Amino acid sequence: MSDLLSELLAKERAAYAARNPRSRAAHERADHLLGRVPMTWMAKSAAEFPLYLDRASGARVWDADGHELADFCLGDTGAMAGHSPPATVEAVSRRYAQLGGATTMMPTEDAAAVAEELSRRFGLSRWSFALTATDANRWALRLARAVTERPRVLVMSFSYHGSVDESFIVTGPDGPVSRPGNVGAPYDVTRTSRVVEFNDVEALERELAPCDVAAVLMEPAMTNMGIVLPEPGYLAAVRELTRRAGTLLINDETHTVSAGPGGCTRAWGLRPDVVTVGKAIAGGLPIGAYGLTGELAERLLGRGDLDLVDTGGVGGTLAGNALSMAAARATLGEVLTEGAYDRMIALSARYTEGVQRLIDTHGLPWVVTQLGARSEYRFMTPGPRNGTESYLSTDAELEDYLHLYLLNRGVMLTPFHNMALMCPDTTGADVDLHLEILGAAVAGLTA
Repeated sequence: MSDLLSELLAKERAAYAARNPRSRAAHERADHLLGRVPMTWMAKSAAEFPLYLDRASGARVWDADGHELADFCLGDTGAMAGHSPPATVEAVSRRYAQLGGATTMMPTEDAAAVAEELSRRFGLSRWSFALTATDANRWALRLARAVTERPRVLVMSFSYHGSVDESFIVTGPDGPVSRPGNVGAPYDVTRTSRVVEFNDVEALERELAPCDVAAVLMEPAMTNMGIVLPEPGYLAAVRELTRRAGTLLINDETHTVSAGPGGCTRAWGLRPDVVTVGKAIAGGLPIGAYGLTGELAERLLGRGDLDLVDTGGVGGTLAGNALSMAAARATLGEVLTEGAYDRMIALSARYTEGVQRLIDTHGLPWVVTQLGARSEYRFMTPGPRNGTESYLSTDAELEDYLHLYLLNRGVMLTPFHNMALMCPDTTGADVDLHLEILGAAVAGLTA
């Protein structure tokens, strides 16, 4: 298989280079960009150079060479509402071009409406805004440390919460270690954080026992290292153990918002102290948000020693800006609606069932898992119980082959993993095209 896979991958890379000369030329001209891309993650490609964007609309992108692609990456969730949804475009245009003012350090009525809608969806009554989910997580952790007066954070091994310093810790054979590739850590993460495997109740109880953990920061289902679902009773045990230890529970719903309008928190009836979210809720414009229970908000506001209105470490000049708030109000109110989620989740189920048929037909040692509007396959069976197991199942060469095979035939996945995400503009024909091309790629491997 290895020789065949290498041969097939080389063929797809040659085809990619031949069909994308304008993207290659643009990449070669980008001398003044670090890594030749505006943000270094964009260098992640199965080929020698990334595709350059020309335009995007709904569930479609067009690259610099004019190829139309069915987009199942959707900006790695940032465009889960679809590219430039008309309602969001209209709201942004009205705010910026007609009313004027993207950022003024003044609140707008849109912000209050967005907070009210997030409260309805997630069940937490007090909200504040950032520009990214990373910021929302950072600020939530600062608030948690302030109110509990505890120093440590606990995360799940190989979880992802943006570039939050405290989260780059994983389990190792000899104990916790910094995650591989961690860049310029400001402090030894094993001294700021504790780490356990997802779905391991016993380990969580042990690590909370010293009562020095301010907050558990976790996704209700892991997504970044492939989808790993909670086992029955696990999330209830997490809530019970955190309460018993006096530790706050933060649900990071940035990706798991694919589970439904209120993410896993609403879909599964969870009761966290804090919810963080970002990316999708403003139709692709920069935003982050964190919601607090009323009780936690009162504890914070009652602390006269905390500087929450100046430079105390929580906030930013552009956070809560008028443009992001207008975009979020339109996106939540008119795009990512209950009906849209129903359609997106049904299409994801159609895709998941199709991938499962491929797995069964070809006897592949893979697993496919769905989380609402998101579906992903991993190269192992049975499926992973935690992030470390999922990490160890990674096959970079196989991923590159599948990604390039799809891309060369008009289907785009996120370059980081095998996630297929649906948006309100995704169609059944898009899903069937994806399955048809994936089936051909698999057939080439198993011939």
